[in-house]
Amino acid sequence: MDLYQAIVKREEKISVVGLGYVGLPLAIAFARVADVVGYDISEEKIRKYHQGVDVTKEVGDQAVQETTAFLTWEEKYLKDCKFHIVAVPTPLKKDKTPDLGPVISASQTVGRNLTPGSIVVYESTVYPGVTEEICMPILEKESGLKCGIDFKIGYSPERINPGDKVHRLETIVKVVSGMDEESLDIIAKVYELVVEAGVYRAESIRVAEAAKVIENAQRDINIAFMNELSIIFNRLGIDTQSVLEAAKTKWNFLSFTPGLVGGHCIGVDPYYLTYKAEQTGYHSQIILAGRKINDSMGKYVAENVVKNMIKADKPVKGSTVAVFGITFKENCPDVRNTKVIDVIQELEEYGVNVKVVDPVADAEDLLRTYGITLCKQEDIKDVDAVVFAVAHDEFKEMDLAKVKTLYNNTRNTIYGSEAAATSEEARVYKDVLIDVKGIFDRKEAEALNFLYWRL
Repeated sequence: MDLYQAIVKREEKISVVGLGYVGLPLAIAFARVADVVGYDISEEKIRKYHQGVDVTKEVGDQAVQETTAFLTWEEKYLKDCKFHIVAVPTPLKKDKTPDLGPVISASQTVGRNLTPGSIVVYESTVYPGVTEEICMPILEKESGLKCGIDFKIGYSPERINPGDKVHRLETIVKVVSGMDEESLDIIAKVYELVVEAGVYRAESIRVAEAAKVIENAQRDINIAFMNELSIIFNRLGIDTQSVLEAAKTKWNFLSFTPGLVGGHCIGVDPYYLTYKAEQTGYHSQIILAGRKINDSMGKYVAENVVKNMIKADKPVKGSTVAVFGITFKENCPDVRNTKVIDVIQELEEYGVNVKVVDPVADAEDLLRTYGITLCKQEDIKDVDAVVFAVAHDEFKEMDLAKVKTLYNNTRNTIYGSEAAATSEEARVYKDVLIDVKGIFDRKEAEALNFLYWRL
């Protein structure tokens, strides 16, 4: 009997190593058709799951409460499993080079608990060669087993889109690969148990690794193009969103929009590819150019906050700016590698007091990672400017008249005398509204006397 049949008959178990935005949905899905052990090094996270709380907000509390998956922070239970899926983060170091620490650590953990007849599949985004050249030797060293004889490996890149309730694990075609035909067949059949959209069998592990890393590099380049256009059109006094609405009436125009590109995929994966390219002696031009633009957009947004405050005769140093949204994308609690932090830090360089509101963000993670404490929306008042940085659904439903009540409309904080203030009484002071993703209607905002700016 092969491993696939043993899994279907619940005679062998699947393990999922890393229970974050990728791993938790995997564990929950597989637990519906097989026996699953979900492992994560974070005892705190596992205890939350045991309490029925989905900290990722990817599957929902009810799914966590009802799952039959055995979730644990103790690695000893991995010994009971034969099909291991590694779904840990692959972040960047400060110098923008790959940080393979998590995937190396996970490989050591799996290796220590690997038994003959097992298959290990990696889902973490890596550059071509990592699975076979880095992970496989670690598995062999830690287990004392020989790859290809005692165990086999494969790669199936994650394609989960955090916060997206339409494009989910089950509805996205899954790319799978194995070190040989036997392992590829078993890996494909196992994933077909939960992926309704089906699987695509890549011809090799390196092809699957490369396919994943270019998916996000392509998006990154396209968004960088839109960001560059927004900078140009801003200088020309043309509304970028209006231009894009007109342009996308052509059937083959690619519908991308400008924005802050962060997170643990699009803002990271291109650097994995360019790192590997550098090792071959090739210096990327297009990919790194796109990264340079996207990495600079937080500073660009902050500069335009300041410029518009000056236009509105608002003081900059000592002012208060409310930032709505700090996660790396809409409707997702993940704050990893969020580029909104670049906006905040740049504003603070100007002496601005920044208050952050985000009903979706993981408050504990935000405080731990960036030292930022969230404010409640009802506590925001008397601010000098408002920045909507993330297009959460909750923000889209806000009325502009309600936003209007958040501002400090005390006149003349810059002229320095009551006489000067009196001479300016007839002047209408506009409220600065920075709408990064364009969630509000420009004409409505301007009719309400907002000094409105968007990418």
